[in-house]
Amino acid sequence: MVKKKLLVSAKKGKAIAGAFLLGILLASPMAHADKTKKSGSNNISKVMANDLTDSDRIFIDLREAAKKNDVAKTQQLAASLTNYPYDDYVAYFRIKPQLFDSAGGARADSSADSQVNAFLTQYQGSALADRMRNDWLLVLGKRKDWANFDAQYAKFVLDDDTQVKCYALQSRLAQGENPAKVGLDVRAVLIDPRYFGQACQELVPALVGFGGMSASEAKAIGRAANEMGFDTMSRRLGGDDPIADIVKAAKTDPAKAYKDFAQVASRYSKENQAVAWGVIGQFLGKKLDSNAADAYRMQQELGYNELLSAETQEWKVRAGLRAKDWSLVKSAIEGMNPAVRNRDPAWVYWYARALKADGQDAKARENYELISDQFNFYGQLAREELGRPNHAPPRTKVSEPEIEAMTNRKGFIRAERLYAMNLRFEGNREWNWELRNMSDKQLLAAAEYAKRINLYDRVVNTADRTKQEHDFSLRYPTPYRDELSPIARQIDLNLAWAYGLIRQESRFIMNAASSVGASGLMQVMPNTAKYVAKKIGMTSYTNDQLSNTNTNLTLGSNYLNMVLMDLDGSWVLASAAYNAGPGRSKQWREKLTTPTEGAIFAETIPFNETRTYVKNVLANSTYYTTVIQGQTPSLKQRLGVISPKAANSSDLP
Repeated sequence: MVKKKLLVSAKKGKAIAGAFLLGILLASPMAHADKTKKSGSNNISKVMANDLTDSDRIFIDLREAAKKNDVAKTQQLAASLTNYPYDDYVAYFRIKPQLFDSAGGARADSSADSQVNAFLTQYQGSALADRMRNDWLLVLGKRKDWANFDAQYAKFVLDDDTQVKCYALQSRLAQGENPAKVGLDVRAVLIDPRYFGQACQELVPALVGFGGMSASEAKAIGRAANEMGFDTMSRRLGGDDPIADIVKAAKTDPAKAYKDFAQVASRYSKENQAVAWGVIGQFLGKKLDSNAADAYRMQQELGYNELLSAETQEWKVRAGLRAKDWSLVKSAIEGMNPAVRNRDPAWVYWYARALKADGQDAKARENYELISDQFNFYGQLAREELGRPNHAPPRTKVSEPEIEAMTNRKGFIRAERLYAMNLRFEGNREWNWELRNMSDKQLLAAAEYAKRINLYDRVVNTADRTKQEHDFSLRYPTPYRDELSPIARQIDLNLAWAYGLIRQESRFIMNAASSVGASGLMQVMPNTAKYVAKKIGMTSYTNDQLSNTNTNLTLGSNYLNMVLMDLDGSWVLASAAYNAGPGRSKQWREKLTTPTEGAIFAETIPFNETRTYVKNVLANSTYYTTVIQGQTPSLKQRLGVISPKAANSSDLP
């Protein structure tokens, strides 16, 4: 897994940003228990330890006890906060542990129903009420109390919990709905096994029993879990899988699995041959092995695209891209589960490219148009294919009264106080809930308000949501410019690229800290900081200085420049190196067999986190160039072409 591999690189001193941090910074208003969470520190209005009241400290302890579902401790702590201003959080933290056991599983025998009902009534319409309803739905689903479940599910605003969705599908089955119709909806829900939980593991075999899903489809869902290492879940979902040993072999040594299966493939049914080649292709693809495309071609010839996991389907496209096999790219995207195909603009863009390679220019343009209004990596590339510049849209200005109106928004007032207590997860929940149903101008007013109180991550998060009216000075803000500009100028580092990287790394939260020890605006690892400080002659440096804004920017910028020089001036390779380490960028480049366009290199980076990171940093940099310099750069030109090169060693951490 990426996180484990990145942790290894971090121990070697790589300057990386943990995926957990972006999960919080970019989170929806209510990230749930099955999603990664981590609190960072606010970059303004911090309440120092000696500024916290005794009640604040008890409240923070209550929060931690509630995270552990410690019923006794939460009851005790909540009882001492009778007049605390966040009475809803006190009540929530007291009730929630009664709904879940110490392992986080819902308690079917919970006796807190009356407390939950009272909470939902008292705090109706709030962010926390929706969170409580989510929790209770998990309990009601486990009880199979479908009448109450359905009544509450209809009121669940965010509806973003996969387990709850699986219980909702179970309810429909239990009430006699056509199993075939339920089965169609299941395919759009059961995409990522990491979020299945007990509910989804119950749903699949039940649906097979009702005739709404074939045994082969159930095994395919189980195989997706097996590919991710959830072996027990895999068996619960699909039973014994005839190619389970091949999946295991492919994960361990895909090159050997490829050779071995070629010798015995004829012993298997056509279906099992197809899915086996698909799994082998996925893991070869992640090793950047050129045989990945061959494995997928054999799968494509046999068929059964619908039985491939989402991960296998996506790597089929990437294997085709690496091999420059546009026919394989086209067929891979056409064979995708629609839910997988529609969740990422990458597949729209690459499908258009495949159509263009096939001479279908008009259809290619139609597909480019589908994402040409998006400001992300592939939206930018699509506009360039259509011959349009990637300039910032006209700026929509908001008035002082519109901004002033935001100062009285209850959610923002609550969020600011929670941020000041370093409770960023709760602060984000309140802030984002307040943004619901806002017009574009209201969102821009809220973003401007966040800027004035120096909540730059909320500036970005809020301005990013506008659809028709925009202000890219808010979507791509440039705080700390007085500190960063002279540093970048001194070492001839592109300022727009540096800002693009910081926006991705920390969202401008100065005290952001990753799970592996990276910290500050540029998320620099301590060992990396020591290395850079020594190289640039910062002789008095100690790691306690890494939280200083100027020091963090100086060390991070110099390290970014060092990896850029080490990687022949390629922003793609250097951005990847900043996240995953220079050694990995060099290894990935070495695996190329021919010169490859930068967009294909970026899309085929084996690590999910680094792949997303590189695309976002480069896309950010395009608009930062517009905001800072007033220029309209070409993303495709900046991505360039990356040629194979033997991986040389360097002393860069």
